[in-house]
Amino acid sequence: MEAIIVAGGLGTRLRPLTVNAPKHLLPVAGIPFVGHQLAKLAEAGVARVLLATSYHADQFEPELGDGRAWGVELVYATEEQPLGTGGAIRNVASRLESAADEPIVILNGDILSGHDLPAQVQHHREAGADVTLHLVEVADARAYGCVPTEDGRVTAFHEKSPDPVSRQINAGCYVFRRAVVDKIPPDRVVSVERETFPGLVAAGAMVLGYVDRRYWVDVGTPATLCRASSDVVRGIASSAAFRAVPGELFMASDASLAVGASASGGSSLGSGSFVDVDTVVEGSLIARGAKVGAGSHLVNSVIGPGAQVGSGVVLRDAVVGDHAVVGDGCELLAGARVWVGAHIPPGAVRFSSDM
Repeated sequence: MEAIIVAGGLGTRLRPLTVNAPKHLLPVAGIPFVGHQLAKLAEAGVARVLLATSYHADQFEPELGDGRAWGVELVYATEEQPLGTGGAIRNVASRLESAADEPIVILNGDILSGHDLPAQVQHHREAGADVTLHLVEVADARAYGCVPTEDGRVTAFHEKSPDPVSRQINAGCYVFRRAVVDKIPPDRVVSVERETFPGLVAAGAMVLGYVDRRYWVDVGTPATLCRASSDVVRGIASSAAFRAVPGELFMASDASLAVGASASGGSSLGSGSFVDVDTVVEGSLIARGAKVGAGSHLVNSVIGPGAQVGSGVVLRDAVVGDHAVVGDGCELLAGARVWVGAHIPPGAVRFSSDM
Protein backbone atom coordinates (compact mmCIF):
# COMPACT_ATOMS: atom_id res chain seq x y z
CA MET A 1 0.00 0.00 0.00
CA GLU A 2 1.14 3.54 -0.77
CA ALA A 3 0.59 6.86 0.99
CA ILE A 4 1.11 10.56 0.34
CA ILE A 5 1.99 13.06 3.06
CA VAL A 6 1.17 16.65 2.12
CA ALA A 7 4.05 18.61 3.65
CA GLY A 8 4.30 21.85 1.72
CA GLY A 9 2.75 24.30 4.19
CA LEU A 10 4.54 27.44 5.35
CA GLY A 11 3.66 26.99 9.02
CA THR A 12 2.90 30.69 9.46
CA ARG A 13 1.02 30.18 12.74
CA LEU A 14 4.14 28.54 14.18
CA ARG A 15 6.53 31.38 13.42
CA PRO A 16 9.26 32.12 14.40
CA LEU A 17 9.87 28.37 14.77
CA THR A 18 9.27 27.86 11.05
CA VAL A 19 11.41 30.72 9.73
CA ASN A 20 14.37 28.38 9.25
CA ALA A 21 12.64 24.99 9.12
CA PRO A 22 9.43 23.41 7.80
CA LYS A 23 6.88 22.69 10.50
CA HIS A 24 6.93 19.00 9.60
CA LEU A 25 10.51 18.72 10.90
CA LEU A 26 9.94 20.50 14.22
CA PRO A 27 10.70 18.19 17.14
CA VAL A 28 7.87 16.42 18.91
CA ALA A 29 9.15 14.28 21.80
CA GLY A 30 12.63 14.47 20.31
CA ILE A 31 11.55 13.23 16.87
CA PRO A 32 10.84 15.24 13.69
CA PHE A 33 7.07 15.55 13.63
CA VAL A 34 6.63 13.82 10.29
CA GLY A 35 8.54 10.84 11.71
CA HIS A 36 5.53 10.08 13.90
CA GLN A 37 3.36 10.02 10.77
CA LEU A 38 5.78 7.78 8.87
CA ALA A 39 5.86 5.30 11.74
CA LYS A 40 2.06 5.30 11.94
CA LEU A 41 1.82 4.56 8.22
CA ALA A 42 4.34 1.73 8.49
CA GLU A 43 2.40 0.27 11.42
CA ALA A 44 -0.75 0.33 9.26
CA GLY A 45 0.91 -1.67 6.48
CA VAL A 46 1.98 1.16 4.18
CA ALA A 47 5.23 0.24 2.41
CA ARG A 48 5.87 3.28 0.21
CA VAL A 49 5.35 6.95 1.09
CA LEU A 50 5.52 9.94 -1.25
CA LEU A 51 6.40 13.11 0.64
CA ALA A 52 5.02 16.17 -1.16
CA THR A 53 7.21 19.09 -0.10
CA SER A 54 7.65 22.74 -1.03
CA TYR A 55 8.79 25.09 1.77
CA HIS A 56 12.40 24.38 2.85
CA ALA A 57 12.17 21.23 0.72
CA ASP A 58 15.94 20.69 0.83
CA GLN A 59 15.83 19.90 4.56
CA PHE A 60 13.66 16.78 4.45
CA GLU A 61 15.93 14.17 2.90
CA PRO A 62 19.00 14.91 5.08
CA GLU A 63 16.75 14.57 8.14
CA LEU A 64 14.62 11.59 7.13
CA GLY A 65 16.83 9.64 4.74
CA ASP A 66 15.37 6.91 2.55
CA GLY A 67 12.65 6.04 5.07
CA ARG A 68 14.10 2.75 6.30
CA ALA A 69 14.52 4.14 9.81
CA TRP A 70 10.75 4.65 9.87
CA GLY A 71 9.86 1.32 8.24
CA VAL A 72 8.92 2.62 4.78
CA GLU A 73 10.37 3.45 1.39
CA LEU A 74 10.37 7.25 1.23
CA VAL A 75 10.10 9.09 -2.09
CA TYR A 76 10.50 12.88 -2.24
CA ALA A 77 8.53 15.15 -4.55
CA THR A 78 8.94 18.94 -4.58
CA GLU A 79 6.49 21.53 -5.88
CA GLU A 80 8.19 24.40 -7.70
CA GLN A 81 5.25 26.59 -6.65
CA PRO A 82 2.78 25.79 -3.84
CA LEU A 83 -0.21 23.97 -5.33
CA GLY A 84 -2.56 23.61 -2.36
CA THR A 85 -3.59 20.30 -0.84
CA GLY A 86 -5.21 18.90 -3.98
CA GLY A 87 -2.52 20.21 -6.31
CA ALA A 88 0.19 18.66 -4.14
CA ILE A 89 -1.56 15.29 -4.27
CA ARG A 90 -1.99 15.49 -8.05
CA ASN A 91 1.63 16.56 -8.48
CA VAL A 92 2.87 13.17 -7.24
CA ALA A 93 0.25 11.03 -9.02
CA SER A 94 2.61 9.97 -11.80
CA ARG A 95 4.96 8.45 -9.22
CA LEU A 96 2.33 6.22 -7.64
CA GLU A 97 2.65 2.52 -8.46
CA SER A 98 -0.78 1.35 -7.26
CA ALA A 99 -3.52 0.19 -9.63
CA ALA A 100 -6.57 2.38 -10.32
CA ASP A 101 -8.83 0.69 -7.75
CA GLU A 102 -6.22 0.39 -5.00
CA PRO A 103 -6.43 2.59 -1.87
CA ILE A 104 -4.00 5.46 -1.38
CA VAL A 105 -3.68 6.88 2.16
CA ILE A 106 -3.24 10.65 2.26
CA LEU A 107 -2.20 12.58 5.37
CA ASN A 108 -2.08 16.28 6.02
CA GLY A 109 1.43 16.83 7.32
CA ASP A 110 0.45 18.54 10.58
CA ILE A 111 -1.90 16.00 12.19
CA LEU A 112 -1.04 13.76 15.15
CA SER A 113 -3.69 11.10 15.51
CA GLY A 114 -4.25 7.89 17.41
CA HIS A 115 -7.11 6.77 15.19
CA ASP A 116 -7.34 3.26 13.77
CA LEU A 117 -5.95 3.72 10.27
CA PRO A 118 -6.16 0.03 9.26
CA ALA A 119 -9.86 0.07 10.20
CA GLN A 120 -10.38 3.20 8.06
CA VAL A 121 -8.71 1.49 5.08
CA GLN A 122 -10.76 -1.67 5.62
CA HIS A 123 -13.99 0.36 5.80
CA HIS A 124 -13.03 2.05 2.53
CA ARG A 125 -12.28 -1.26 0.79
CA GLU A 126 -15.42 -3.05 1.98
CA ALA A 127 -17.68 -0.18 0.93
CA GLY A 128 -16.01 0.28 -2.46
CA ALA A 129 -15.73 4.00 -1.71
CA ASP A 130 -14.11 6.66 -3.83
CA VAL A 131 -12.85 8.58 -0.79
CA THR A 132 -13.10 7.86 2.93
CA LEU A 133 -12.35 10.72 5.32
CA HIS A 134 -11.35 10.39 8.94
CA LEU A 135 -13.73 12.61 10.92
CA VAL A 136 -13.54 13.63 14.56
CA GLU A 137 -16.18 15.17 16.79
CA VAL A 138 -15.20 18.36 18.61
CA ALA A 139 -17.03 20.19 21.37
CA ASP A 140 -17.04 23.46 19.43
CA ALA A 141 -16.87 23.23 15.64
CA ARG A 142 -17.04 26.98 15.02
CA ALA A 143 -13.29 27.18 14.43
CA TYR A 144 -13.46 24.46 11.76
CA GLY A 145 -15.32 23.58 8.64
CA CYS A 146 -17.80 20.83 9.49
CA VAL A 147 -18.61 17.64 7.58
CA PRO A 148 -22.14 16.28 8.13
CA THR A 149 -22.92 12.67 7.22
CA GLU A 150 -26.03 10.58 6.67
CA ASP A 151 -25.76 6.82 7.14
CA GLY A 152 -22.00 7.21 6.98
CA ARG A 153 -22.02 9.08 3.68
CA VAL A 154 -20.74 12.65 3.52
CA THR A 155 -23.52 15.01 2.45
CA ALA A 156 -21.73 18.37 2.39
CA PHE A 157 -18.64 20.36 3.32
CA HIS A 158 -19.35 23.54 5.25
CA GLU A 159 -16.94 26.42 5.82
CA LYS A 160 -16.40 27.86 9.31
CA SER A 161 -19.67 29.14 10.74
CA PRO A 162 -20.90 30.67 14.02
CA ASP A 163 -23.69 28.08 13.90
CA PRO A 164 -22.23 24.80 12.55
CA VAL A 165 -24.69 22.11 11.49
CA SER A 166 -22.48 19.31 12.81
CA ARG A 167 -19.70 18.75 15.35
CA GLN A 168 -17.88 16.47 12.91
CA ILE A 169 -14.77 17.96 11.32
CA ASN A 170 -12.25 16.86 8.73
CA ALA A 171 -9.36 15.23 10.62
CA GLY A 172 -6.87 15.36 7.75
CA CYS A 173 -6.47 11.66 6.91
CA TYR A 174 -8.06 10.33 3.72
CA VAL A 175 -8.20 7.09 1.80
CA PHE A 176 -8.55 7.73 -1.95
CA ARG A 177 -9.20 5.26 -4.71
CA ARG A 178 -6.14 5.74 -6.92
CA ALA A 179 -8.29 6.69 -9.94
CA VAL A 180 -9.73 9.63 -7.99
CA VAL A 181 -6.23 11.04 -7.46
CA ASP A 182 -5.68 10.99 -11.22
CA LYS A 183 -8.85 13.06 -11.79
CA ILE A 184 -7.60 16.06 -9.78
CA PRO A 185 -6.72 18.84 -12.28
CA PRO A 186 -2.94 18.98 -12.84
CA ASP A 187 -0.52 21.90 -12.72
CA ARG A 188 -2.65 24.35 -10.76
CA VAL A 189 -3.64 25.23 -7.22
CA VAL A 190 -6.39 22.91 -5.97
CA SER A 191 -7.91 22.59 -2.50
CA VAL A 192 -9.31 19.16 -1.68
CA GLU A 193 -11.40 20.71 1.10
CA ARG A 194 -13.00 23.44 -1.03
CA GLU A 195 -12.94 21.92 -4.51
CA THR A 196 -12.20 18.20 -4.77
CA PHE A 197 -14.39 16.84 -1.97
CA PRO A 198 -17.44 19.08 -2.59
CA GLY A 199 -17.16 18.29 -6.32
CA LEU A 200 -17.16 14.56 -5.66
CA VAL A 201 -20.20 14.81 -3.38
CA ALA A 202 -22.06 16.93 -5.94
CA ALA A 203 -21.28 14.37 -8.66
CA GLY A 204 -22.69 11.53 -6.58
CA ALA A 205 -19.38 9.84 -5.84
CA MET A 206 -19.20 7.62 -2.76
CA VAL A 207 -17.52 9.83 -0.17
CA LEU A 208 -17.66 8.26 3.28
CA GLY A 209 -16.92 9.54 6.76
CA TYR A 210 -15.05 7.32 9.18
CA VAL A 211 -15.65 8.68 12.70
CA ASP A 212 -13.01 7.81 15.30
CA ARG A 213 -12.95 9.53 18.68
CA ARG A 214 -9.41 8.68 19.71
CA TYR A 215 -6.57 11.15 20.25
CA TRP A 216 -6.27 13.87 17.59
CA VAL A 217 -4.50 17.24 17.45
CA ASP A 218 -3.69 19.71 14.69
CA VAL A 219 -0.07 20.67 15.34
CA GLY A 220 -0.39 24.13 13.84
CA THR A 221 0.44 26.52 16.68
CA PRO A 222 3.14 26.68 19.38
CA ALA A 223 0.53 25.70 21.97
CA THR A 224 -0.55 22.57 20.10
CA LEU A 225 3.09 21.73 19.28
CA CYS A 226 3.84 21.79 23.02
CA ARG A 227 0.74 19.77 23.77
CA ALA A 228 1.51 17.13 21.15
CA SER A 229 5.10 16.72 22.33
CA SER A 230 4.03 16.52 25.96
CA ASP A 231 1.29 14.01 25.19
CA VAL A 232 3.68 11.71 23.32
CA VAL A 233 6.27 11.89 26.10
CA ARG A 234 3.66 11.05 28.74
CA GLY A 235 2.06 8.29 26.68
CA ILE A 236 -1.26 10.10 26.29
CA ALA A 237 -0.73 10.01 22.53
CA SER A 238 0.77 6.77 21.27
CA SER A 239 3.43 6.85 18.56
CA ALA A 240 5.32 3.93 17.09
CA ALA A 241 8.24 6.31 16.51
CA PHE A 242 8.65 7.11 20.22
CA ARG A 243 10.49 4.20 21.82
CA ALA A 244 11.36 5.70 25.20
CA VAL A 245 9.46 4.75 28.34
CA PRO A 246 6.58 7.25 28.78
CA GLY A 247 7.02 9.64 31.67
CA GLU A 248 7.29 13.26 32.74
CA LEU A 249 10.46 14.03 30.77
CA PHE A 250 12.23 13.03 27.58
CA MET A 251 15.93 13.90 27.34
CA ALA A 252 18.24 13.31 24.40
CA SER A 253 21.25 11.24 25.39
CA ASP A 254 23.53 14.29 25.31
CA ALA A 255 21.13 16.79 26.92
CA SER A 256 21.96 18.05 30.44
CA LEU A 257 19.70 18.82 33.40
CA ALA A 258 21.74 20.28 36.26
CA VAL A 259 21.45 19.05 39.83
CA GLY A 260 18.64 20.98 41.50
CA ALA A 261 16.83 21.66 38.22
CA SER A 262 13.57 19.87 37.43
CA ALA A 263 11.58 19.11 34.29
CA SER A 264 8.10 17.61 34.19
CA GLY A 265 4.75 17.68 32.44
CA GLY A 266 6.05 15.83 29.40
CA SER A 267 8.89 18.27 28.76
CA SER A 268 11.42 17.46 26.06
CA LEU A 269 15.13 18.39 26.04
CA GLY A 270 16.80 18.14 22.64
CA SER A 271 20.30 17.11 21.71
CA GLY A 272 23.00 19.23 23.34
CA SER A 273 20.52 21.33 25.32
CA PHE A 274 21.30 22.43 28.87
CA VAL A 275 19.14 23.48 31.83
CA ASP A 276 21.01 25.08 34.74
CA VAL A 277 20.54 24.74 38.51
CA ASP A 278 17.27 25.61 40.26
CA THR A 279 15.38 26.00 37.00
CA VAL A 280 11.87 24.53 36.70
CA VAL A 281 10.63 23.35 33.29
CA GLU A 282 6.97 22.34 32.92
CA GLY A 283 5.36 21.02 29.75
CA SER A 284 7.93 22.75 27.56
CA LEU A 285 9.98 21.88 24.51
CA ILE A 286 13.67 22.83 24.47
CA ALA A 287 15.27 22.24 21.07
CA ARG A 288 18.77 21.09 20.24
CA GLY A 289 21.62 23.24 21.50
CA ALA A 290 19.39 25.60 23.50
CA LYS A 291 20.55 26.79 26.95
CA VAL A 292 18.47 27.87 29.95
CA GLY A 293 20.14 29.71 32.85
CA ALA A 294 19.82 29.18 36.58
CA GLY A 295 16.67 29.89 38.57
CA SER A 296 14.38 30.28 35.57
CA HIS A 297 10.81 28.99 35.21
CA LEU A 298 9.43 27.75 31.89
CA VAL A 299 5.80 26.70 31.45
CA ASN A 300 4.25 25.48 28.17
CA SER A 301 6.95 27.23 26.17
CA VAL A 302 9.12 26.40 23.16
CA ILE A 303 12.81 27.28 22.98
CA GLY A 304 14.22 27.09 19.46
CA PRO A 305 17.54 25.58 18.36
CA GLY A 306 20.59 27.36 19.73
CA ALA A 307 18.56 29.90 21.70
CA GLN A 308 19.78 31.18 25.07
CA VAL A 309 17.51 31.96 28.00
CA GLY A 310 19.20 33.76 30.89
CA SER A 311 18.97 33.31 34.64
CA GLY A 312 15.86 34.23 36.61
CA VAL A 313 13.72 34.29 33.46
CA VAL A 314 10.00 33.49 33.49
CA LEU A 315 8.46 32.12 30.28
CA ARG A 316 4.81 31.13 30.21
CA ASP A 317 3.14 30.20 26.91
CA ALA A 318 6.08 31.84 25.12
CA VAL A 319 8.20 31.06 22.07
CA VAL A 320 11.89 31.87 21.68
CA GLY A 321 13.15 31.61 18.10
CA ASP A 322 16.34 30.05 16.81
CA HIS A 323 19.54 31.55 18.26
CA ALA A 324 17.62 34.30 20.05
CA VAL A 325 18.81 35.55 23.45
CA VAL A 326 16.52 36.38 26.37
CA GLY A 327 18.48 38.28 29.02
CA ASP A 328 18.48 37.63 32.76
CA GLY A 329 15.37 38.58 34.70
CA CYS A 330 13.01 38.93 31.73
CA GLU A 331 9.40 37.81 31.99
CA LEU A 332 7.53 36.79 28.82
CA LEU A 333 3.92 35.68 29.11
CA ALA A 334 0.70 35.09 27.22
CA GLY A 335 1.88 34.07 23.79
CA ALA A 336 4.95 36.30 23.53
CA ARG A 337 7.21 35.38 20.60
CA VAL A 338 10.88 36.30 20.37
CA TRP A 339 12.01 36.32 16.76
CA VAL A 340 14.93 34.44 15.25
CA GLY A 341 18.27 35.93 16.32
CA ALA A 342 16.68 38.67 18.46
CA HIS A 343 18.43 39.85 21.64
CA ILE A 344 16.40 41.02 24.65
CA PRO A 345 18.59 42.81 27.22
CA PRO A 346 18.47 41.73 30.87
CA GLY A 347 15.29 42.88 32.60
CA ALA A 348 14.05 44.64 29.46
CA VAL A 349 10.64 42.93 29.31
CA ARG A 350 8.55 42.39 32.46
CA PHE A 351 4.88 41.75 33.13
CA SER A 352 5.19 42.34 36.86
CA SER A 353 6.65 45.21 38.86
CA ASP A 354 9.00 43.24 41.09
CA MET A 355 12.67 42.86 40.14
